[in-house]
Amino acid sequence: MVLATINTDALSFEAFIAGYLDDSRYELIDGELIDLEATGLHEQVAGLINRKLNVAIDLLNMPWFIPMKCLIKPLGLNSAFRPDVVILDQTALANEPLWKTEPVITLGNSIKLVVEVVSTNWQNDYARKLEDYEALGIPEYWIADYLGLGGKRYIGSPKQPVITIYQLVDGTYQGQQFRLSDRLISQTFPDLNLTAEQIFAAGR
Repeated sequence: MVLATINTDALSFEAFIAGYLDDSRYELIDGELIDLEATGLHEQVAGLINRKLNVAIDLLNMPWFIPMKCLIKPLGLNSAFRPDVVILDQTALANEPLWKTEPVITLGNSIKLVVEVVSTNWQNDYARKLEDYEALGIPEYWIADYLGLGGKRYIGSPKQPVITIYQLVDGTYQGQQFRLSDRLISQTFPDLNLTAEQIFAAGR
């Protein structure tokens, strides 16, 4: 995915919802409109993860689902993130103030898991969104860096493709990295049979 920032006056969350809610090309970060110019390979990776997690939800027979489109509003900010994959707990949505009229999530306990597929603007996934998802209390966050784009401080050296899974422990994310034939370890889906290489292969 290639990202570009649109030069415009700072947008409020409300203005973004009014003008861009239905346009999957955009998300909002601190009042800046971000153009998400998705590549085909990026969509292949997100699509594979979506399919595998939908199967895992069915196997657990839980009241969870992956919405076709959804925005996450961080705490008290003019931001609206559009994750590549998000799993929602249907039983918690009655407490969401915007959900009945718009697909916007404001409460972390409505979310079981979020996945971001890394783009050229990898800083947002590894730093900004990590902090905001942690602050919301989202229990599990995956960063799928299928091209190994992240900074060395995040993915090591030499840089290579990696899946990082963060689990919320006492309010703080603890991360574990998976490469090559490593089987992903997920607290949300403990029986998930998915390797890092399967995800990377979807992006080739």
